[in-house]
Amino acid sequence: MNFHLDIVYALDLLGTVAFAASGALMGVRKRMDLLGVIVLGVVTATGGGVVRDVLMHDTPPFCFRNELYLYLALAASLAVFIAPGKFERRRRVMLLLDALGLGTFLVIGTSKALAFNLGFLGAVIMGVMTATCGGMIRDVLANEIPLVLQREIYASACIAGGVALWFMHRAGLPAPVALTVAAGLVVAIRVAAIVKGWQLPRRQAQ
Repeated sequence: MNFHLDIVYALDLLGTVAFAASGALMGVRKRMDLLGVIVLGVVTATGGGVVRDVLMHDTPPFCFRNELYLYLALAASLAVFIAPGKFERRRRVMLLLDALGLGTFLVIGTSKALAFNLGFLGAVIMGVMTATCGGMIRDVLANEIPLVLQREIYASACIAGGVALWFMHRAGLPAPVALTVAAGLVVAIRVAAIVKGWQLPRRQAQ
């Protein structure tokens, strides 16, 4: 494994922790018991990758081939359950880690789809799904409208990164460059949206 892949793997693990913590925090806010908090944390962290792997017939899914992902998601969920206030007080740090995880999950999902020779739409969809599907499952279980279906610049940032990665791949750019630029684009858009309050347009009720 070369240095670049080591960095991607490290960010992947970091994103897993951040996503698990965000899912567990929702469980705490919903006054769920310990099991509910853990379930929300684990599905947020791993759900997107599991759905991607099942759809691509790459089984068993990634987190069952490398259980470190599950252990980290469990540990993060337990930490949130024990001391939720410490995570709530570090909301900005959590949002930044979430953005890093979003970009990393996007490039991992998209690059895996490209390795499976999927076309443009398939590769972008698999990347976006990897990054957002876990959060959608979390929101459904918590009886919330999924974040990606609201005005938040979230899934749209992933779409931009996935499209950019596909074009860079087709242009023959070295993988380290393409992955870094695409992930950076997702993170930059997401962070800018948080700071500046960007939202997608929405139709008003007639």
